[in-house]
Amino acid sequence: MNWVFWLAGAYLAGSIPTSYLAGRAAGIDLREHGSKNLGATNVYRVLGWKYAVPVGLFDVLKGAVPVALAMRFVSDPTWIPVLVGCLAVVGHVFPVFLRFRGGKGVATAAGVVLALAPLPLGISAVLWIGLLVTTGFVSVASMAGAVAFPVAVRVLMPSAVLTFWIGVVLATFILYTHRSNIQRLIAGTESRFGRRAKPAGQS
Repeated sequence: MNWVFWLAGAYLAGSIPTSYLAGRAAGIDLREHGSKNLGATNVYRVLGWKYAVPVGLFDVLKGAVPVALAMRFVSDPTWIPVLVGCLAVVGHVFPVFLRFRGGKGVATAAGVVLALAPLPLGISAVLWIGLLVTTGFVSVASMAGAVAFPVAVRVLMPSAVLTFWIGVVLATFILYTHRSNIQRLIAGTESRFGRRAKPAGQS
């Protein structure tokens, strides 16, 4: 039953409120600024690259490290690393430390699939960058990249059935966490990447 500790540890690791802590270090509560979302994109919009880059990297590590460790040290059952990854993403989106209100899970999910299938993730990353540059919408790039991952797994790693299905689950979950973005895209009110919010305290 030691796998229970792996699952709990992954959820707690995912729950580390990176964006919230970065905001507090800058003297603000990010839940009250910008999009009010606790993700690296909102960190960038409110605080800039100085905070957004380390926050984004740490969020990736929250998914990659638990999965990599589980793959190294847990041999049975074989689905434990996959479930560990799922719990890390759930922890990021529903962190126990912030009353279950967190980010949208994209960076942490990227960390999970980086550990599981780096080549398909590379395909998704190229699509993500291309759509971000051409559309300016992080949400569009993130959702398309998430959907592209299981497709890339199916093409490049046809025998990796478990990885394919975790990709499907994560893509569905990311679409769910972006439901408000989808509504804003339809309404034409979604913000484009690169538009910085005014610093806290400025009118």
